[in-house]
This record gives sequence, structure tokens and C-alpha cells, in this order.
Amino acid sequence: MKDFELIELDGLSPEDGRKLMKIYEASNRETAEELYPDTDPDEGLKLVERDFLDYLESDFFSKQENYYQILSYKGEWVSALRLYGLGEGLYYIEALETKGEARRKGFAVKLLNMVTDKLKKRGAFRLCDCVHKENVPSIKTHLKAGFVIAGDGYDCLRNETKDWEYGFEYEWKEMK
Repeated sequence: MKDFELIELDGLSPEDGRKLMKIYEASNRETAEELYPDTDPDEGLKLVERDFLDYLESDFFSKQENYYQILSYKGEWVSALRLYGLGEGLYYIEALETKGEARRKGFAVKLLNMVTDKLKKRGAFRLCDCVHKENVPSIKTHLKAGFVIAGDGYDCLRNETKDWEYGFEYEWKEMK
């Protein structure tokens, strides 16, 4: 078995959903606290996870050009992101996350590098992402992976710019 493997999902089995929710558990708990402050924390987490998985099944995976990219390390899923294909070599990243106990070990950078390497095989592309300006670890991750800050955060999916986010970009032009 290779230490690192890039897994690309275009759908979700129940087992995949469970493994994915383990990656997002910390951020899902934070979301549960915000959305369901008067609910038992474990019940709130279940509600957030249900909504998350429903979104993936009913919306995200319904579009043929969307994929989940997951980094597996020694058989364990440690980092993930949603990759939206927007046409003509344009892609948008959302929900880049690393499992709580796997953070600060370079897994998110490794995931981004493996995704860009995979996209290079398909031809020229531009990859965009938005990161909150106060999220220093994510900013450093993107910069280490070769992204540049392209301005305030422009969300390609919602067609809006947010001045509290940075817009990151990674562009690769096919060599002739």
C-alpha cells in the first residue's frame, strides 16, 4: 500500500459518508453550536451531518463535473475538499478540511498538491478558493501549495465578493 493516495468520489456510499464526516467533525461541531445552541451537542452534530450529507447527495454530486477529493494516509482518510468543475478549465475549491488529530502535519498541502498534479494531466486550468482573512493556517497552506492571493474573496458559486476573505488562485498553463 502506498502511504498517500488521492481518492476521487463522484458519489457517496454510507461508509464513505461516515469516513468523510470524521474529517469534518470539528467544524461540524462548531456549526452545530451556532445553528443549534439549545440542542444537546451530539444531537446538534447529527443534524449538521445529516444536512451536510443531504447537500452532497441532492446537490453536489448531481453535477457531473463535481468531485470530492480525499487524501488517504496509510489507508486512513485525513483531509478532503470539494472540487467544483465550472467549465473551460475553471475549478473552485470548497470545504478544505483536515481531520482534527491530523492537523499541522502537512496533509492539506499534500492534498492540494496531489489535486493540482491530477488537474495538470487534464490540461490548462485555473483553480480558485476563498479563505477567511483571519484563517492563518489555511492561508499558509494555500501559499505553500503554490496558490497566490488574487484579491478579495470572489465566490464563483454564488457570484459574490466578500471583503473578509482572500481569493486564492492557482493557474497552470499547458506546456506546448
